[in-house]
Amino acid sequence: MISQENGSGTPMSAAASTNQGQRPQPVTLRQVAEAAGVSTATVSLVVNKKKSARIAEETRHRVLDAIRELGYRPNAMAQTLVSGSSRFIGLVADAIATTPFAGQIIHGAQDEAWKHGFALLIANTEGNRELETDAIAMMLEYKVRGILYSTWFHRATELPAPLRESDFVLVNCFSAEPGARAVVPDEIQGGRSATEILLKHGHRRIAFINATIPAPAKDGRLQGYKEALEAEGITFDDGLVLEAYPDQEGGYGAAQELLKLGATAVYCYNDRMAMGLYDGLREQGLSIPDDIAVVGFDNQEVIAAHLRPPLSTVSLPHYELGAAGVRMLLGLEEPQATAPTKIYCPTVERNSVRALAPA
Repeated sequence: MISQENGSGTPMSAAASTNQGQRPQPVTLRQVAEAAGVSTATVSLVVNKKKSARIAEETRHRVLDAIRELGYRPNAMAQTLVSGSSRFIGLVADAIATTPFAGQIIHGAQDEAWKHGFALLIANTEGNRELETDAIAMMLEYKVRGILYSTWFHRATELPAPLRESDFVLVNCFSAEPGARAVVPDEIQGGRSATEILLKHGHRRIAFINATIPAPAKDGRLQGYKEALEAEGITFDDGLVLEAYPDQEGGYGAAQELLKLGATAVYCYNDRMAMGLYDGLREQGLSIPDDIAVVGFDNQEVIAAHLRPPLSTVSLPHYELGAAGVRMLLGLEEPQATAPTKIYCPTVERNSVRALAPA
């Protein structure tokens, strides 16, 4: 083991050469150089992996042994200044860290970043533009490899001015600004898949309770519903499309109107709406799925998996959105040429749908 001597000549580790009870002092470049018997310049070349440097393999191994034995940690900020970038990726979010399921974006981005040797710097701004600007400025000071800019629901967004100073990818949002790469859920495919769950169980008169709030999800999920019906040769009937506020009260309030439509199945804009619909249908004496089949959207597990019966739904791919954003930022995945890259929304089938009984 590489060691130093104290005043009495007793060997001791450089990392432990402080007085007992005091915080150990970091090992310096000079200490590594002395232990390896080389100059500090040579240690610096080894640490910074300068391939062009002419250093004998035996010398390189001696330096690496000294680094390992002494527990030397390179100065990350100094390396950043040398290389022009760091091993950090920034993630700026408006609220996803505090929402019940969209925090998976952070999880996916973190796992993918770590896989490629990067760590995340995360700023949750709660939509505060001043805080957002400060967070991006701080990340630029740290010379992050790039920034993921994310919103808690899929929507168009305005780019903060400082974001343009960095390589960036939009996650769960998009911009019409040329060159703004983005990854978003495939809402049309998700709406199509939700409707197909009901179609494959024999349902033909399928209602759709859409949201009242304008959003890409509202348009995309309706378009997917229409496409699934068309593929089965079923004529779209706009009388089977209702609108309600996309929460539990909205779904509950839609129950009576739904019953007037003679539908055997219903697909809801989201799981919260489906949860309210469950209550409304039960109050009308109906059983799910025996009297009417129900499908949701989001796979919000605190809701969908715990309803009785558990809700069949379509999952928003938050984890994969975060992971795909990192891959795109690092150049490992090519963006779409003129539109956001769409991420597949998988189905999660549970017990709220059963085969339609013969008439």
